[in-house]
Amino acid sequence: MKTIVGVRFRKPGKVYFFDPGYIRLKVKDKVVVETSMGEDIGEVVIARRQMLEEKITVPLKKVIRLANKKDLKKLEENKEKEKKAFKTCKEKIKKHNLEMNLVDVEYKFDNSKIIFYFTADGRIDFRELVKDLAAIYKTRIELRQIGVRDEVKKIGGNGVCGRELCCCTFLNNFDIVSIKMAKEQCTSLNPSKISGNCGRLMCCLKFEQDVYEEKLKRLPKVGSTVKTPDGEGTVSGVEVLKEALKVQFKKDDITTYKTYKASDVKVIKSSNSENTVDSEELENLKELEALEKLEKEELKNIDAEED
Repeated sequence: MKTIVGVRFRKPGKVYFFDPGYIRLKVKDKVVVETSMGEDIGEVVIARRQMLEEKITVPLKKVIRLANKKDLKKLEENKEKEKKAFKTCKEKIKKHNLEMNLVDVEYKFDNSKIIFYFTADGRIDFRELVKDLAAIYKTRIELRQIGVRDEVKKIGGNGVCGRELCCCTFLNNFDIVSIKMAKEQCTSLNPSKISGNCGRLMCCLKFEQDVYEEKLKRLPKVGSTVKTPDGEGTVSGVEVLKEALKVQFKKDDITTYKTYKASDVKVIKSSNSENTVDSEELENLKELEALEKLEKEELKNIDAEED
């Protein structure tokens, strides 16, 4: 077991674990820590606790000290510098006619590096831009391309639920969200209804997926023949979370439906066929597949290097 604290450098942003040593820390404390790129300043978001070694990367970097007035003043100065650097970089991008959208600027605490975050369609030759920025700031310059999900995470906003976006509050990393999740959760396959502010499939589809997968293992598929207290019928619909089945009965020319608990029904013949989709759903699926492909490519191609 290792003693750790969780520190976040920017909000929203990933939480990193550090060795607090003998320093007494509480949540919201500002601390100066040791990183692979030198000293940096962040905020404690996870209080001192014990954690299994296999869940962390060892050896842990150390918390150097609680941030003092001088450190906090420098942090505020860096924030002002970031605003000015953002404006300067925008002007240089326009000068070089680069098809890229500047999203954010980050000054490292010790001013050893400035990171410019941007989005773009495809690769951008920004070598001349880097030369201009290096000549102005006399320090190491990094231009880091990010995806549209990361862009929205930095900009912020509210989801269709009315609450602040999950990526801006508690999500540390993005997981791939698939069309399969939407299908298994019986969600509308209309892209406008299951896409987030970033235009990609909503992250919240991932949250309940494990529950749906577990329940679906115990439930028959649509089209299966089942025995109910009222006789044999065919499953025409499934309410996954309620573990309920809508069963269709046909007698002569009369069709009736009744809902049963899955525990009250016995499967006689399972169905392996997929649900048929109409032409509108087929078009929606094509659009969703394109979104899913874009998402996978972004997660694969975006530079994952983090200090």
